[in-house]
Amino acid sequence: MLQELVRVPCDTPPGDNAPHAERTAQLLEAFGLAVERHAVPKQRVREQGLRSITNLIVRRRYGQGGPVIALNAHGDSVPAGEGWTHDPYGGELVDAKLYGRGSAVSKSDFSTYSFALRALESLGLPLRGGVELHFTYDEEFGGELGPGWLLSQGLSRPDLEIGAGFSYQVVTAHNGCLQLEVTVHGVMAHAAIPHSGVDALQAAVAILGRLYELNRGLSELRSKVPGIDHPYLNVGTIEGGTNTNVVPGKVVFKLDRRMIPEEDPAQVEASLRAAIAEVAARQPGIRVEVRRMLLAHALRPLDGNRELVRALQRNAEEIFGQAIPVTGTPLYTDVRLYSERGVPAAIYGAGPRTVRESNAKRADEHIRLEDLRGATKVVARTLLDLLIAGAARS
Repeated sequence: MLQELVRVPCDTPPGDNAPHAERTAQLLEAFGLAVERHAVPKQRVREQGLRSITNLIVRRRYGQGGPVIALNAHGDSVPAGEGWTHDPYGGELVDAKLYGRGSAVSKSDFSTYSFALRALESLGLPLRGGVELHFTYDEEFGGELGPGWLLSQGLSRPDLEIGAGFSYQVVTAHNGCLQLEVTVHGVMAHAAIPHSGVDALQAAVAILGRLYELNRGLSELRSKVPGIDHPYLNVGTIEGGTNTNVVPGKVVFKLDRRMIPEEDPAQVEASLRAAIAEVAARQPGIRVEVRRMLLAHALRPLDGNRELVRALQRNAEEIFGQAIPVTGTPLYTDVRLYSERGVPAAIYGAGPRTVRESNAKRADEHIRLEDLRGATKVVARTLLDLLIAGAARS
């Protein structure tokens, strides 16, 4: 199943996600599962800078009295990029590893969760509650049109949620993220008479210098959450100018500010905007626009997730034969969207000990088959622990 999912590109950009959703639905239907297809209106998708989004729900209901547990993973991924030694869309199996874009983050957990559900139901035991598969397509842009859309439209109201993660840790907290687009306006001019223009790039360099100065100071602000260190700022893209012999009249750059759980997002955004405005005010003839692209709040554990976390941790330790910590992560995930609506959650799925080890968002992304199989067993056993009717699991 994972090979088939990797072989259908789902890159953002361009963000044409519907074909991958349809292939996923076909694979699930081949297992005898009823699949709901929930297409996000085209206008909303275009406003997000994407082409198409169809989110999927599989609902399985059992006896009365137990929780409904949602299992959420995202099929969208970043483009393959350069440097691959394996076909990024081939799903090649080499040395018990499966290679391809999205193989680790997080198409792998489409397979993990699907087969955990099949394993649970194959036992034929009396169960209470239910399981829902939420396979969504907007994580790279913040998730608001993925699980955020399903929840805001009232299409699902689970009691607990497990989100895509890695096999050797249970994650219950993560960083927040603020992304801003900064447009610096000057006046174009011929390079032979530069005094007749206003150099937007020179002003942008001054602003960037201030932002990097702020970033150096962020290392002093430490989080108390294990696995999360300190906030940081990254400028990921910059573009501008029209030609070598033209004073650039416009420069656009985009920044990513990771926020530890202890920070106030409103204060962080206000301070960044103030710093940018302060520097811009010292540049004659310069005008600056700042647009918020994304605000993802940090994940903080809710009290109701304790039984879920204990079950994941206990089963992972049994399967992998080692201590499995409960920790935080500097990433941000779609799980926060469930938590913000009062759904206790945890992050757990198929993957290695670190993001870097999997090459996620880098060349030669891969998943070890042993980790894929092990995580599937852990999720299946956890579902059984939480849904078993009557006697405890034997």
